[in-house]
Amino acid sequence: MRVLIACEYSGRVRNAFRSLGHDAWSCDLLDAEDDSVFHLKGSCLDHIGGGWDLMVAHPPCTHLAVSGSRWFPEKVASGEQKEAIEFFLELARAPIPRIAIENPICIMSSVWREPDQIIQPWQFGHGETKATCLWLKGLPPLVPTKVVSGREPRVHRMSPGPDRWKERSRTYEGIASAMASQWADYSDLVTQMEAA
Repeated sequence: MRVLIACEYSGRVRNAFRSLGHDAWSCDLLDAEDDSVFHLKGSCLDHIGGGWDLMVAHPPCTHLAVSGSRWFPEKVASGEQKEAIEFFLELARAPIPRIAIENPICIMSSVWREPDQIIQPWQFGHGETKATCLWLKGLPPLVPTKVVSGREPRVHRMSPGPDRWKERSRTYEGIASAMASQWADYSDLVTQMEAA
């Protein structure tokens, strides 16, 4: 499959798909953290028409997440929230048959629609909490792969600093692996059924 991982600089989800033999590319305004040649630098909106089979998108949540609701009046007044909503919806409307959009609990549930699924890292081998919403098109919900004990809100408790947002935005490796294995298998099955 051709897979676009939109708004990803870390390469975790891209690498999970590539490890299974897929032609996966990350795309972000930032350089790839791992210096991969399989990274497109720039706006993912410039690349969504590239004949992809699947897209996993991680749009910025700064102006959408309810955890920052105390700043919503300023974000609305500046137009930042409207811009963030429009970007999210452009990704949702991309001409790609299978799409997953990931974000924390955010206003898209009321502005657009409820997510199809809310997952936690502890369902995929990481003893931490970080509620993550998934809006899905043409894909099934993820099935937990390794439920573990521990419910530490590590990401929430990170110390302030210039790179805090980058650390908080990384996809957990267990979740990335589940996305790659489950959605690739599902997509292969759908393709076989469509060809029959």
